[in-house]
Amino acid sequence: MQYISNTERDKAEMLKAIGAASFEQLTAAIPSRLKCFDWKISKGISELDLMREMVELGRANKHFHHFASYLGAGNYDHFIPTVVGHLAHRGEFITSYTPYQGEASQGTLQAIYEYQSLICELTAMDYSNASMYDGASSLAEAALLALRASGRKKILVPDTLHPEYRGVVKTYLSCLDAEVVGVPMTGGVIDEAALERILDADVAAVIIQHPNFFGLFEETRRISEMAHKAGAFLIACVNPISLGILEPPGEYGADIAVGEGQPLGNPVSFGGPHFGFFTVKEALLRKIPGRIAGMTVDKAGRRSFVLTLQAREQHIRREKATSNICTNHSLCALKGAIYLSLLGKKGIRKLALLNLGNAHETYERLLRISGVKPFSKKPFFNEFALFLDKDRAKLREDLHENRILGPLNLGEFYPAFSSAYLFAVTENRTPQDLERLVSAVELS
Repeated sequence: MQYISNTERDKAEMLKAIGAASFEQLTAAIPSRLKCFDWKISKGISELDLMREMVELGRANKHFHHFASYLGAGNYDHFIPTVVGHLAHRGEFITSYTPYQGEASQGTLQAIYEYQSLICELTAMDYSNASMYDGASSLAEAALLALRASGRKKILVPDTLHPEYRGVVKTYLSCLDAEVVGVPMTGGVIDEAALERILDADVAAVIIQHPNFFGLFEETRRISEMAHKAGAFLIACVNPISLGILEPPGEYGADIAVGEGQPLGNPVSFGGPHFGFFTVKEALLRKIPGRIAGMTVDKAGRRSFVLTLQAREQHIRREKATSNICTNHSLCALKGAIYLSLLGKKGIRKLALLNLGNAHETYERLLRISGVKPFSKKPFFNEFALFLDKDRAKLREDLHENRILGPLNLGEFYPAFSSAYLFAVTENRTPQDLERLVSAVELS
């Protein structure tokens, strides 16, 4: 009788349960170039030899120390001061869990409270929750809030919003009696005339991304006025670094402001984990998803911190819950708080100006190259699109040889823009990086 290990038996049962005849069939959709390693651990190998093999295998991975990243579209290569990791990785933070017991969780609760205060100051909004999973889920939760608070059915989503964020919003709303209505663009920004035609008495909220997916500035105040005139909420999705120089959403009338917190002291890390920030004006406080840490005093009059709001289904009747999100990304949000504390008001303005300057210098240099044309004439922050009359495969090869990651081909999301590329430029990009980028584009 052939002996079958528990591991093999479990594997066979799992494959059967999901309808796959073999592991090879299960992974058939993965491109062969990503399955090039047939690495097996030798029987009886020592720990020392295993470590040597692992280190050698790891040399195949390349990261931002090897390549200069001009990729953006939601994840950005910013400089992270060493102290962010040193503080956030203290044992008290990396081992802590949900602070249900206030008497045993004062440090965690205060960290959340300070994070909330910093995010409110950055966005000029009244209240922030303790954070959410990422920017996309924050935006989808904002759409749900708008539907609940207004009693209306439509969410207006512009074509200038990040395509993946649009997908998440549609998924969240797919099982509800709600409608996601697209708003066309013109010149890379929202078509305001089309928006005005679409706005009616059934619109719960207008979503605006500023800077938008193409890095361009939207007419925030005009769009805010249009939304409020129709009785709809304005949901702003913002890049937190841009708020060092741009008007914050609370000042141009946003009722809800959300965004991806990764630029605030969190590495790209293959796309996560990150954190989403979520803020509202006071009128919507009781409808906010997630939870809020608040400051109070104990019996002796000493400052203390508690969870003041956590309207989720674990604590109240399911039908009364504002969200099914059951936690927050505290550790990542803590890094954001430490990062903002280090920079301060002057620092974040200086950082935003560095990004702005680097991006515009790169933009001007690239436009001097034959075959490179502008995508839009609208102003932009640290991200911009250009049309490149280049062979795509040759361009990718030349960029790789020059140790450049990106730019992002917009044809992946917008078929009409198959020859357009999105460049992200942060304070980490050096004059040497720019020379390599220009050289690669010129060669193609």
